[in-house]
Amino acid sequence: MLRIAFVALGLVLGAGPVYSAATPTPSGANSAVLTKVADYLNGLKTITAKFMQVGPDGSVRTGQAIVQRPGKMRFQYDKPNAQLLVAGFGLLVYHDPQLDQTTNIPLASTPLGILLDKTVRLSGKVTVTKVSQPPGEVQVSLIRTGKAQQGHITLIFSTDPMELRQWRVTDTQGQLTQVTLYDLHSAKPFPNKDFEYIQGITPN
Repeated sequence: MLRIAFVALGLVLGAGPVYSAATPTPSGANSAVLTKVADYLNGLKTITAKFMQVGPDGSVRTGQAIVQRPGKMRFQYDKPNAQLLVAGFGLLVYHDPQLDQTTNIPLASTPLGILLDKTVRLSGKVTVTKVSQPPGEVQVSLIRTGKAQQGHITLIFSTDPMELRQWRVTDTQGQLTQVTLYDLHSAKPFPNKDFEYIQGITPN
């Protein structure tokens, strides 16, 4: 059930290539880019967006997203199966109304926890495994240092202006889950109730 639940956003516990302790951290020419990325993420407060998810099997899902740093996120999938994934209060919770099943895991044990940390530092507890800069983009691949088994995430940003536009997770079989954000808007903070799932209350 855990793998089924968190493939929803490519956040599969145990997904991702296995890196050794000797994985190099990009340096030198990439340090200025990583500083800009960290500054952007640390300055990110509350945004709303629409999202499109492409699963490993090519299936496409859409929905509405809220990202509220630090530590909070809500992804509400469009009908007919209006699944809900919320991060808040240290937990990542996934609810599938079609199966009437709910799964909870600690946010810190997922790749998404890197993005939602109170302070994003792209060193120390986080290892940058790759930085690339195709035209108009910055792509940064990350793992938690020494915890590659928790997953491998690549964050993709537009550069003019810098905005988080996409993330990709590749599992140990080379399967890719991709989530693209679009129609982004800054927003005022949302109430805490929007970042928790309460049994018996049907999500909006």
